[in-house]
Formats: sequence, structure tokens, C-alpha cells
Amino acid sequence: MAEREQLAEWLAATAEGDQKAFQQLYAATSSQLYALLLRILRNPERAQDALQDAYVRVWQKADTYAPERGAPLTWLLSIARYRALDVLRRKRPEVAMPEEPDMVATLLEDEQALSPLEENENQQSLDAVRHCLGTLAPQQRDSVLLAYYEGLTHQELSDRLGAPLGTVKSWIRRGLIRLRECLAERA
Repeated sequence: MAEREQLAEWLAATAEGDQKAFQQLYAATSSQLYALLLRILRNPERAQDALQDAYVRVWQKADTYAPERGAPLTWLLSIARYRALDVLRRKRPEVAMPEEPDMVATLLEDEQALSPLEENENQQSLDAVRHCLGTLAPQQRDSVLLAYYEGLTHQELSDRLGAPLGTVKSWIRRGLIRLRECLAERA
């Protein structure tokens, strides 16, 4: 896996229209983006299509990457994730809901090689997310995870969970507030 600085250089060159840099960026990161897409979509064909769409978006929007806001791989993974959610919204297949909040860790991980210090900080952050998800009421946790993983709207959540729309909105709002508070306490 390419170093963070190398990925940032390739993104900057891609923003200027450098096709070779884009090819190198693709070669270095496409397997990780594909793995994420496959995990979310659970269909190799849709994952391939979403991967292609994600890289078209990277080519078009490379100039919007801001290094101070996060690692290059994190930016690329977020583009892929949003493409997967778009596909899910269009197609609405049934996607298995993660049984445990451990799936959050998978999506939050920046899979490039990290220094021991960065790895430790990353693990502490993931542990904090797991802990804080565990403090939520089951309805709040399920609502937040379904909205995040499957990209469900409030109405779709209401239908899926068999709860009134206002109740679902409250679960999500209170769950996110509680997550924010819990993470701030652990910071």
C-alpha cells in the first residue's frame, strides 16, 4: 500500500489532469475500495459498477481533496461508500444488518500501513466508537446503524422497524446526540 504522502501527491496530480498519476492511484487503492463496496453491496457486479463510478467521481473531484481534513484513503473510501449507498437507494436489495457494531470498525479503518502510534490512536478511536454504540438503547443503535449502513431514509426505517415516523426520528436524533456526548467524554 502506498504511503499517505504518495496518495496525496497522486490525488493532487490527478486534480491537474495527470492520467498516469490517476492510474497509479487506482492501482494502489482500488482493491481496498472494491472490498468496501463488496461488503456493503454484497454483489460483485454492483460492486464493480460502483467502483467504476467512484473513480469517475475521484477523477472529476480530485481538486476538492483537502489533506488537512483527513487521509487520502479515507477520502477515497468515503466516495466509494456514498456510491454504494446511492446504489442501495436505487436498487433497494435486502442487505444484512451487522449483528455487532464491529462492522463500524471495518468502515472506519484506514487500511494503509500506519505507524505504531497511529495504529494505537486508531484502535483507541475504534474502541471508543464500539463502547459508545454499546451505551445506546437497542432501538437507537439499530436506527443509527441501519441509516448508516443501508442508507435508509426515516420513512424506510419506520417501515422496517414497524415504528411511527416521529419515534424513529427521535431514536436517531437522541442516538446521535448520545454518541457525540459519549465520544466527547472519552476524548
